[in-house]
Parts: sequence; structure tokens; C-alpha cells
Amino acid sequence: MKEQDEKNKIRSDETQNVGVIGIIGNVFLFIIKMVVAFISKSQAMIADSINSGTDILSSLMTVIGGKISGEPSDEEHNYGHGKAEYIFSMLISVLTICLSLKVALDGVITLITRKTFTFSIWLLIVCAVTIVLKLALYFYAREKGKGSNNILILANAQDHLNDVMVTSSVVVGILGAIWNIYWLDGVVAIGISARICYIGMQFFIDSYQVLMDSSMKEGEKEIIQEIVSKNGEIDHIDSITSKSVGNRFVVIIKVSVDENMTVKESHAIAGKIKAEVMKLENVYDVIVHINPA
Repeated sequence: MKEQDEKNKIRSDETQNVGVIGIIGNVFLFIIKMVVAFISKSQAMIADSINSGTDILSSLMTVIGGKISGEPSDEEHNYGHGKAEYIFSMLISVLTICLSLKVALDGVITLITRKTFTFSIWLLIVCAVTIVLKLALYFYAREKGKGSNNILILANAQDHLNDVMVTSSVVVGILGAIWNIYWLDGVVAIGISARICYIGMQFFIDSYQVLMDSSMKEGEKEIIQEIVSKNGEIDHIDSITSKSVGNRFVVIIKVSVDENMTVKESHAIAGKIKAEVMKLENVYDVIVHINPA
């Protein structure tokens, strides 16, 4: 397991770095958005600043989750701590959904009470800064998470891209104020909340599936079947099952061999199969069970 622990450590460090950079960027955006939002009384900008506040906590969760997931395997956690990524992703998703409901409520209240806000060029400047910074964070996080299938890093990348779309929607509400269409600000706030809620639900579902020990996808299982089938010393494959361990899987392979084989011969076959399947990036460990044909 030492090699797997080393991979987890590298993955953990990368996740934490992405989280720290996200925290710095989101704190900066949160401060300037809140200042401008309260000066202008823009509900859409307040909603967007709350979203940035959520992003700070999300990035903090990424750092903590990344650190825990990088802990090596021990007596109580034989397969490491990889599922910490998904536990923290689920916590982030629940928080995101709750905040989206608050933003939606504020937008509805704005429409009912017909609150207005003072147009300011600073609103557009803050939006422009947000879009540029968030695009930079998105490309950075996407590049880091693309090759590792890390849900925390990829969730951060998607979150940054969502903010670009959300802030673009805020610009629509701000420009509407120029033509005295003040109800557009409340409508945009509601639209923002719907988007935040949708993404939160996606994160929840993705995390839930892994925490419920989902199996490999059919295509991944077929690759393992092809590898095992190439071994001419086996009679047939009895079954291939899998159990998720963080972002990888423990694979249990049952094969049948000539019943007259010695234990040493059948053990050698099992060793060959394990060595080949372990070369797959998404495999954490392999258990090979030999049956008599």
C-alpha cells in the first residue's frame, strides 16, 4: 500500500494548493462585492457576494478534505482516507443548496417590496474583475484536476466557471437599472439562486454515489475483463466486482483454472492477473480468487 499512499499524498498536496489559491481569490472578491453591493443596494450583487462567501468556505473545505484524504492507510483505515474528498464535497453541496434558498427568498422579497438600487459604474467594474479572476481560477483548477479525476478540484473548477455565468447575469440586472427596469434585479437574483442550487445538487449526487460504494462503470469493467481473458492459463472468468475507495476501486476477480494445478501454479496465475490489473490508474488494489474448473 506504500505506493498508493504516496500517490494519495501527491494528490492531497495538489488539492490543498488549489484550495488555498481559491480562498485568496474568493476573499478578495467577497470584500469588494459586499462593499459595492451595500453602497448601491443591488440585490443581485448582494446575492453574488454571498455566493463568493460560499466559495471561501468551499475552498476551505477543499483544503481540509484534501489534507485528510492524503493521510496514509492505518489499522482503522486499511484502504486510506480517500473518501474524505467526497464527504467534504457533500458538506459543500448541502451548504450551497441552503444558501441558494436564502438568495431566492431575498430575490422574491425584492420583487414584492419593489426595492431599488442606485446604479454605479463600480458595479460593472466589480463584475468585470470577478469574471476575469474567476476565469483564471477556473482554467488553473481545471488543468490541475483534469488528469486526476479529483472531485474536489473539479468541483472548484466548475464553481469558478459557474461564478462567471452568475456574474454575467448580474451584469444584465445592473444594465436593466439604466432603463429603470428595477424588477430585473430581483429576477436575476432568483435566477442566480436556481443555478447555485442546481450545481449544489449535482455535487451532492456525485458524492453520494461514491459514498454508497458504487461499482466501476461498465466500460471500465470490460477493460479488466479483456486483461484477464488474455491469460491463457485460466479456464474462464467467474465474476468481476468492485468497491470504490475514494476515487479508485478495489477489484475482486474470481477465475477458474484446471483443478489439477498445484497451489503454487494457481498462485502464480493470480499474481500475474493482479500485476496487470494494478497498472490501471483507477485501481487501488486487486484481490484474485482461484476456483477449480
